[in-house]
Amino acid sequence: MTMTEQSVGPEGRNTDCCARHDSRQAKPDRETPETPHERVNRRWNEILQETRVTQTGVQILFGFLLSVAFTPLFRELEALDRGLYVATVVFGASATGSLIAPVSIHRFLSGQRMKDDVVEIAGRLMMCGMVLLALTIGCTLLLILRFVVPGVLAEVLVTGVMLWFGLCWYGLPLYLRRRADRRSRARDAS
Repeated sequence: MTMTEQSVGPEGRNTDCCARHDSRQAKPDRETPETPHERVNRRWNEILQETRVTQTGVQILFGFLLSVAFTPLFRELEALDRGLYVATVVFGASATGSLIAPVSIHRFLSGQRMKDDVVEIAGRLMMCGMVLLALTIGCTLLLILRFVVPGVLAEVLVTGVMLWFGLCWYGLPLYLRRRADRRSRARDAS
């Protein structure tokens, strides 16, 4: 399966993660279990969708960051702000590498019957890339807000935004996973 293909079921419907929530399909408790092959294909398709979203965002942000160095105001930056800019660009380049790596890995290993390994590594690279993307966004925001708002307010605002990212991107998913695990254990116990 290529990077641009989607999983299509026997009726010709898209069977990616969002299609599973179709109200016309069976309830989760009544679904037939996935085979290992179906599971790895579903997970790969989910990673592809996530990659498409994050790659676009990080590439646009990274392109913007690269252009900043060529503006007239860049020459007026203090040493601290130049260091912050360098860190931001390095985080952005690293995020780009992590978020595009699944494509390269898939291309090199396609046909090698290693999809389980590719899915596992791609998932880890995506998580790493998202951390780097959050750091890139945080540093970009700090760099901009240091010019816009007075005093320590920029740092306070960026801290709030980064806490929000942590909550939305990591805290909430972990909470939902734990809640689902508790429900599953309770269902299994009854």
